[in-house]
Order: sequence, then structure tokens, then C-alpha cells
Amino acid sequence: MTVGRVVLIRAVNVGGAKLPMARLREIAAELGATEVTTYIASGNLLCTPPGDGAAFDRALEQAVLDEFGFFREAIGREPAELAAALAAYPFGDAPHGHIYFLTGEPDAAAAEAFCARDFGNGERLQVVGSDLHLDYPGGAGATKLTPAKIAKGLGVTGTGRNLRTVAKLIELAR
Repeated sequence: MTVGRVVLIRAVNVGGAKLPMARLREIAAELGATEVTTYIASGNLLCTPPGDGAAFDRALEQAVLDEFGFFREAIGREPAELAAALAAYPFGDAPHGHIYFLTGEPDAAAAEAFCARDFGNGERLQVVGSDLHLDYPGGAGATKLTPAKIAKGLGVTGTGRNLRTVAKLIELAR
């Protein structure tokens, strides 16, 4: 099975924002998507949406808000875009590497200033297009680099996945 889109939903099944993956699959199908599947319970949806992928992402956000009462960004990428992001990862085979998929491309000056900041645990950051590449040498659990700081510093929100998850999503999409 090949799918046309991987949709990453920010911050579900943490902090009280419960979104059952079985229901997410049903919602996607109700919105007209085919080849619908999910990977682990953290908001990773793989599907072939009808028509425009960005419109599907917005419809998915609205459907989750309508049914569950919380808004979460749905950040869609084509499998080739995920593969390009993984290939562009600038920090080698970092054991705690992540890619933070952004809702848009941040301002270049803001991205440069943000990536030059010291967050206290040796984090390395680099923005490539609409993706923030991260290396957490002490592990993601030890960082003070929060989603709120990323959103404020870059002017766009997003959601992160570790490199293993990104690689698995690419494999599943193909």
C-alpha cells in the first residue's frame, strides 16, 4: 500500500487530549481519505486524501475540534517530503535526533536567531525549509526547549518526531 500523505497531529494522547487512533482513522475515511492507517498512538495518520492535502488537513483539524473539543494542528507532508527532511538531517546519526515539522516556513532572521540560542543542554538546531532539525544530546526529556518556546521563537507551531519514527512513517507510506 502506498499513501499520498502523512499527517502528524500535534500533542494528542498527552495532557488530557485523548484522540483514539481508531476514531482518527474513521474521521479520515469520513472525510474521503483512502488507504487510511495510523502508526502508534501519537497522532501519526497515513492516508491518501481526496483532492488538496492542505484542505484535508484543515478539515481534519476541524473534525477533531468538533468531536473532541480541542484544537490540534494537523501537519501534512507527502512521503517524499518526509524522506527529504530525513535526508537533510544535519546532525549525523544522533541518538536523540528529532525533526519538528512546522506549520509553515519561519522568517529566516527569526530562524537564525532562534537556532543560535543556548537552551542549556547542548541542543543543536537548524531550520531547513519548514522543518526544525534538533539534536538533544541529553535526550528529549531533559531539554528546556518546549513547543511554546519553538512557536514563540520561530513564529510558527509544529510537532516533533524522533528520527526512528520518521523513518518508519516513510517505510509505511511506501
